[in-house]
Amino acid sequence: MRTNEKQLNTVPRVRYLTAFLRNNAVLVVALVASAISCCFVPPDKEYLGYFDFRTLASLFGMSAVIAALKRQNVFRALADVLIGRFRSTRSLIAALVAITYVASMLIANDMALLTFLPLGYCALHAAGKEDKMAYTFTLQTVAANLGGMLTPFGNPQNLYLYNRFAIPAGEFFRIMIFPTLAAVAVIAALCLLVKREPIAAPAHGETKAPDKAKTAVYAVAFVYMIVVVFRVVPYWTALLVVPLLLIFDRGALMKADYSLLLTFCAFFVFTGNLARISAVDEFFRFLLGKSVLLTGVISCQVISNVPSAVLLAGFTTDYARLLVAVNIGGCGTLISSMASVISFRNFSLYRPKERLRYLAINAAVNFTSLIALTAFCLFVPIYP
Repeated sequence: MRTNEKQLNTVPRVRYLTAFLRNNAVLVVALVASAISCCFVPPDKEYLGYFDFRTLASLFGMSAVIAALKRQNVFRALADVLIGRFRSTRSLIAALVAITYVASMLIANDMALLTFLPLGYCALHAAGKEDKMAYTFTLQTVAANLGGMLTPFGNPQNLYLYNRFAIPAGEFFRIMIFPTLAAVAVIAALCLLVKREPIAAPAHGETKAPDKAKTAVYAVAFVYMIVVVFRVVPYWTALLVVPLLLIFDRGALMKADYSLLLTFCAFFVFTGNLARISAVDEFFRFLLGKSVLLTGVISCQVISNVPSAVLLAGFTTDYARLLVAVNIGGCGTLISSMASVISFRNFSLYRPKERLRYLAINAAVNFTSLIALTAFCLFVPIYP
């Protein structure tokens, strides 16, 4: 009996561990990589210099405030209003993609997908167009990865590079404006491939109305976090969101993206150690000397865009091309960005029997987008 009880108790633990590894794959890889690097460069006082505390504070504050807004159903309520106005398959999907794109500029790509993928499922299910779900989820993923290009806080890698190289705000926008316009053109072309089929008004179900007082407080906090990101006030003031949320919504603090923060910390250690190994330093400087853009794009396909930004920033001063590379490099393989992993996980929950179909559509759309944008940025290089 005791043996059977132990076996029964072990099953939930194994499932929990499996779920954790699946949901935090990049974090696990980052921790393992940092641990291995410590074998070559033992911990010393120089480790403290690895960490970019401005980036960590900004990421934490923004993530916590966004979690609070999301718990108030602010983004879901806004999306419901907008989507209710469209009456064809193409316009409905285009609306979902557009909302995801705009949201990623404001609340980052991962949060945008976590907010609007469920809405995409509800809308397509209510409209009887579930066969379009694989393509819609893929477009939303591309939109989320590329939508955050234009703002320093739109993607985590943007925030890191923006702070790492102290890029002036005006210069940041000048670097990203033309790649952003090219991305919009690619996404619009992909939306036009959807057939225009009439549908009934999508029924999304009732969404709980946001608390006006709390939403106003969180909106002010969100604006303040933007001010922090643009270096108008000291970065440590981002931590003021802690007492704010302890008063209004403690649950939001639990929903902040701590996995992303730990991932950054692990990669700070990993890349800091790599930079102190002469052979590695020479290798990456050689590759980046050939093409920062191509090296960055290819690196994203192998180790994802956020760790690529942290890694390669230590070996080049050409932040303009690196910034573009780690943004467009979010398209491509399933591991090129965490957003892609999130989308696949969500789709698997809704349509588990269509995973292979989703992977095929996702690969076709993502690599088409990646090739088109890389070619644009290579042959029409517009940098300040």
